[in-house]
Amino acid sequence: MLIGEKTFEKLKNSKIAILGLGGVGSYAAEIIARCGVENIVIFDGDKVDVTNINRQILADSETIGRPKTEVMKDRILKINENAKVEANFTFFDSSNANNYDFSSYNYIIDAIDTITSKILLICKAKSEGVPIISSMGVGNKINPLEIEVAELYATQNCPLARVMRRELKKRGIENLKVVYSKETPKYIPSSNDKNGKRINSSISFVPSVAGIVLASEVVKNIIGCEK
Repeated sequence: MLIGEKTFEKLKNSKIAILGLGGVGSYAAEIIARCGVENIVIFDGDKVDVTNINRQILADSETIGRPKTEVMKDRILKINENAKVEANFTFFDSSNANNYDFSSYNYIIDAIDTITSKILLICKAKSEGVPIISSMGVGNKINPLEIEVAELYATQNCPLARVMRRELKKRGIENLKVVYSKETPKYIPSSNDKNGKRINSSISFVPSVAGIVLASEVVKNIIGCEK
């Protein structure tokens, strides 16, 4: 009723890939499925852990220890039994990047945490002319109202975006649509691991909002109403 039958058919028949099923990506995948998309490709090489329960829609007491891709596929099929879900239980990296036909995707959602894989994915999507939207860092943030859609090179207060700007500039990537939080990160001085590395923290309503915004941008692009 909202977008019309013809437009809905276009959305339903599109093929969306979501890489990374953490606090951001799991919500993005859920929303894509609930919008009626029937061809969904998911990537993640991790299993559900008890520490995921605070922010990942696929994490609960019954799914701990199961591959995230397996749990997400089950969720999608419960939402839409007609969905065709390609579940790749793997970490996307240089060892397998050429195993997947990116040209078959109408849109890619990048919700990967690892910087090297993130850069590889973005460069591959750009070189093959496949639309991509990328999530920047939403850890150590507490205000979901500070999340926005922006051009990567216009972002602020995001440590991950700072690194991505530098690295993608080196590789000649001049533009990238991203979802990020412009909120200044909040750090607790004692939140370091045994090696002194800072531990990122999160709360349920920030990564989830970022995931929903990612999915909404993809859907709006496909149905032609981004503006």
